[in-house]
Amino acid sequence: MLRRTALQLASLLMTAMLLAAPVARAADESPDGLIKRLASEVLDNVKSDKSVQAGDMTKLMSLVDSQIMPNVNFTRMTASAVGRSWRQATPEQQKKLQDEFKTLLVRTYSGALAQVKDQTISVKPLRAAAADTEVVVRTEVLGRGDAIQLDYRLEKTSTGWKIYDLNVLGVWLVETYRTQFSQEINAKGIDGLIISLSERNKTNSAKKS
Repeated sequence: MLRRTALQLASLLMTAMLLAAPVARAADESPDGLIKRLASEVLDNVKSDKSVQAGDMTKLMSLVDSQIMPNVNFTRMTASAVGRSWRQATPEQQKKLQDEFKTLLVRTYSGALAQVKDQTISVKPLRAAAADTEVVVRTEVLGRGDAIQLDYRLEKTSTGWKIYDLNVLGVWLVETYRTQFSQEINAKGIDGLIISLSERNKTNSAKKS
């Protein structure tokens, strides 16, 4: 139960971070500085927006579509989740996988937005060298109950640091989906995974309506 709650909260915060970045900041912003800023903006945004808390899918999807790219390398996230089969997929299949995966993440956890109440984020000191181009920023979600470990993998790009994975209580999100996706691909191929994701999204959408 604790792990399920933690995963929901972590995915909620990840989704909310995608919503909370109105403008890409300077390319020289530190990775821990980026996470700290986004976390602060996220909590303020969610706590003050009743429609987001209520799970307004139209607003949620619109915000993600327009603001996700400044802070997340979603292509890398999707490719990592799909695994070795990503290179075998056609450009059209890759686009469909990325679109369906993004929709899955947003729709699955949009309902959890209402759970944000009085939580705060504590960003731990960064353990990285100045020349590192990939780092892990470690944080804790503080609120009711025990602190929840929530870590982020980021890569340095020409336009700043980008998030491409997150860890909750020792479980990396991309690895979790990679296991699920691998089973689907082995059984039904790339197109089978696309169909499966599409069906899950339709089911989630029906539940929201």
